[in-house]
Amino acid sequence: MNADKKVKILATLGPAVEGIEQIRQLVEAGVNLFRLNFSHGEHADHAQRYNWVREVERQLGTPIGILMDLQGPKLRVGRFAEGKVELQRGQALRLDLDSTPGDARRVNLPHPEIIEALQPGMNLLLDDGRLRLQVTAKEHDAVITEVIAGGELSDRKGVNVPEAVLQLSPLTEKDRRDLTFGLELGVDWVALSFVQRPEDILEARALIQGKAALMAKIEKPSAVQKIAEIAQLCDAIMVARGDLGVEVPAENVPRIQKDIIRICRQLGRPVVVATQMLESMRFSPAPTRAEVTDVANAVAEGADAVMLSAETASGDYPLEAVQMMSKIIRQVEGGPDFQSQLDVGRPQAEATASDAISCAIRRISAILPVAALVNYTESGASSLRASRERPKAPILSLTPNLDTARRLSVAWGIYSVVNERLHQVEAVTSTAVEIAQAQGMAQRGDTLVITAGEPFGQPGSTNSLRIETLH
Repeated sequence: MNADKKVKILATLGPAVEGIEQIRQLVEAGVNLFRLNFSHGEHADHAQRYNWVREVERQLGTPIGILMDLQGPKLRVGRFAEGKVELQRGQALRLDLDSTPGDARRVNLPHPEIIEALQPGMNLLLDDGRLRLQVTAKEHDAVITEVIAGGELSDRKGVNVPEAVLQLSPLTEKDRRDLTFGLELGVDWVALSFVQRPEDILEARALIQGKAALMAKIEKPSAVQKIAEIAQLCDAIMVARGDLGVEVPAENVPRIQKDIIRICRQLGRPVVVATQMLESMRFSPAPTRAEVTDVANAVAEGADAVMLSAETASGDYPLEAVQMMSKIIRQVEGGPDFQSQLDVGRPQAEATASDAISCAIRRISAILPVAALVNYTESGASSLRASRERPKAPILSLTPNLDTARRLSVAWGIYSVVNERLHQVEAVTSTAVEIAQAQGMAQRGDTLVITAGEPFGQPGSTNSLRIETLH
């Protein structure tokens, strides 16, 4: 078990990774879970990659999580009679429901929910924010805008509406088909795009029905404003900085990232920092200094995981990108002030036996040379509470449930082993010692901190702590 880093790596699969051997190399280099991006590729492609990961999981004997990322609604302008137009600053542009090809004076906006939500004074962003329009007037089936930042606009470019909450489900018909397919395949996580409000999480949960854990992608200003409620309702959060950086001023993104990490840690929800982390490694074997600093900052801020997108999905150097990310993580975590920085942001414990024990093991691992914290869990909840404390020692999570082990692959410091022999609390210590040694996490003379609960195997019952020295 390669438990030499606490922060996890989520890597996106795509055409750059062509088989089982490459996936195995990525896992051995530090990947903990994989992302299937349903914005691209056919179901057959995703099924093949899913099966490759499961084969590597079998070969290595290590639980590997698989996340399906739903595309969500894609808002776009219509087509132009000549394929594109040049918009000049200060000119008027009408956006309407007429599907007739447009020109420099008007264009189709085939989304009545956008027209309904817009009001004079609001901004629209086109083509990933390269062009900006401001609404000057509204009609029942159109809005009149003034071009604030102009440029070339071509067919079917994207539209962002940062200042309005759209009466639009985050799940399109395509998403619903993809979700059904992914759940039948057996994915461990579902990432929900276009989250605007807490109700969006409830809608997705009703469809998922507990068959996978739910990760909300935070990419809309309205979701940032409701982050605490959204985080309460889902199982994890992704800071999707690409779309978020279009809809909010770029200079606000670092602060928003810090705030989301802090809130998620307080709630005990894993948080993934995503998008353009090592972007230049799509075409270069080495990252920029700024990218290295970006990854390092996410690690220092206490993120559970960092994500690679195009770097591993379609880039020229997928393995090198993972190796570089692992090096950065280990370098930051090995720093003299890393643990003290995490302790400064330590969340407030709740008045429960589980949180009291989690706080205790954090303190014990800071005082004693603890090789590993061993936790028995059915649902993963007690391991997540231990992870929330960001202890100095790695967390060896023993569970009889393979689904639990795979879902925990995103969480800070947790490394899971599936073990079905544990049925009574008396067996926990001997089994913990045996597995910690077998996984290379402890040897003779090392100290383990072992937690479990009675009634044994009942979620939320963690109430015992044992310090064991291996002889």
